[in-house]
Amino acid sequence: MNKLYKDFFFFPDISILIALIATGVGVALWKGLTLGMLLFLVFGMLTFAFSEYLTHRFLFHLKTPNNPYFLKFLKRIHYDHHTDPNNLKLLFLPLWYSLPNFLILSLIFYYFSKSFNYTIAFGTGLLAMLLIYEWKHYVAHRPIKPKTSFGRWVKKVHILHHFKNENYWYGVSTPFADYLFGTFKDEKEVETSKTARDLEKRA
Repeated sequence: MNKLYKDFFFFPDISILIALIATGVGVALWKGLTLGMLLFLVFGMLTFAFSEYLTHRFLFHLKTPNNPYFLKFLKRIHYDHHTDPNNLKLLFLPLWYSLPNFLILSLIFYYFSKSFNYTIAFGTGLLAMLLIYEWKHYVAHRPIKPKTSFGRWVKKVHILHHFKNENYWYGVSTPFADYLFGTFKDEKEVETSKTARDLEKRA
């Protein structure tokens, strides 16, 4: 297997994520897969797609906080990734951040659905879309040329976010969200930001 693929699939957080997805799929098959479960799996994927955009824009790109502990959190979760975008240890979302959030979303979903089966499907959808996000993010920062024009476009858009202007192109796996929320721009109409590589220095 190519080293680039080994670096992805055998990174501890990614290996654990794949194991959790496999467990969710296994439980769903054991319980008896239904159309409703498939629909809620897709709903979980869509939920992640929008939460990815919203957290990236409104949490990860918060102006530099005064609280040193919150600043340390933001540096690990995102600021340092902009400073050193190709550092593998900063590339992936840490599971200590993503899994508690997914658990909370799944508990909220269970509160309304009252269905264990549907909640497993929803949670598996969240995890599956996180894996897709991590792969697309990985490809954007590694010397991998996507085989499709869509994949190459997604990679280009994310590189613009890092090296052109950090205030646009927030969607990593879901650039369409930028169209919906007005943060997708023609790169020729956007000024190059002086703080794209150092989010702490933003005014």
